[in-house]
Amino acid sequence: MSKRGSNIYKRKDGRFEGRVPVGYQDNGKIKYKSVYARTLSEVKEKMSEVYSIRQNQTVSAIKIAVRDVAEQWLSAAKLRVKESSYANYVNIVNKHILPILGGELMMNVTTGKLNDFINFKLISGRLNGKGGLSATSVRDIMTVYRSIENYASREFGIKETHFTMPKIDKKQTDILGSTERKRLENYLIHNQNKTNIAILLCLFTGLRVGELCGLKWEDIDFDNAVLSVKRTVQRVSKNGKSRIIIGTPKSKTSIRTVPIPAFVLDILRNYRGCNDFYIITGKSKPTEPRTMQNRFKSILELCGIRNVNFHLLRHTYATICIEKGFDPKTLSELLGHADAAITLNRYCHPSMQIKKDYVSRLSLTA
Repeated sequence: MSKRGSNIYKRKDGRFEGRVPVGYQDNGKIKYKSVYARTLSEVKEKMSEVYSIRQNQTVSAIKIAVRDVAEQWLSAAKLRVKESSYANYVNIVNKHILPILGGELMMNVTTGKLNDFINFKLISGRLNGKGGLSATSVRDIMTVYRSIENYASREFGIKETHFTMPKIDKKQTDILGSTERKRLENYLIHNQNKTNIAILLCLFTGLRVGELCGLKWEDIDFDNAVLSVKRTVQRVSKNGKSRIIIGTPKSKTSIRTVPIPAFVLDILRNYRGCNDFYIITGKSKPTEPRTMQNRFKSILELCGIRNVNFHLLRHTYATICIEKGFDPKTLSELLGHADAAITLNRYCHPSMQIKKDYVSRLSLTA
């Protein structure tokens, strides 16, 4: 039979056969209900009727475990997301969701049970047994569960729950202070090597660490003083094993062109290597982000700067740009954000000095 659509086939006798998933057989295979018609439109109409009847069935009529739905959802997700995202989904499912909820039937997982699950993760959710997970981490877990639940609703007519996502307290984005920036900049300028100039480049372009590790000399246009973000380097973990992958940036908007300040470009010229080599290693093989994180922390210690994450350089760049008067749309494109609202919400937190400067402009009406 030739396929004519989603689970629709043209039979040898000329009729169309539509197959609608209605549950599972005892051997674990999907159970289908077949409908037949002489035309494609008729078979689609009959399939819609079966879907409608199935949606109105009681939830208890379809007995399928969370583990089985999660497996199907992961198989579907693998076709549409990046390898790194898929690996993250697998880790969340296998390490957090299945150990507690995997054996439950989807129809028995109530809103109350999920709220209890969320509270447990907040209090005792760390895999090492030492306390709870952050609200952000728990929200990530429940976002994956919600997608699994949505899949169960679409494919098997199982009703969705209405669990409560944990609240995240918004904190002002941390950045390097002016004294810290000056110390770091002086160290990088006076102790130049490939790693240090890469960190300097990141401080003045706002690149993510994976994007920095994936930067090749061919990505830097010295004539036009810009760099092109085309790839990212990541270490992904799956089933207890990890490996380095070189892929496309985080999103479509992350593929971008970023201007380079003139003084940084002049330094880069002194270290320019073969086009196909990565700028940090000077070889055809890149440095992995974890290595850059460790090198960065060693530099912070040498500079007498508090221990912060490499990503703080990106926050620092964004905040300085706002303070220098960059409009949010321009900064959004420089950072590779999908929406200027992300930039506004994350980085537009003026300092007290800026607030005082604005207020000082107020005066009595003449």
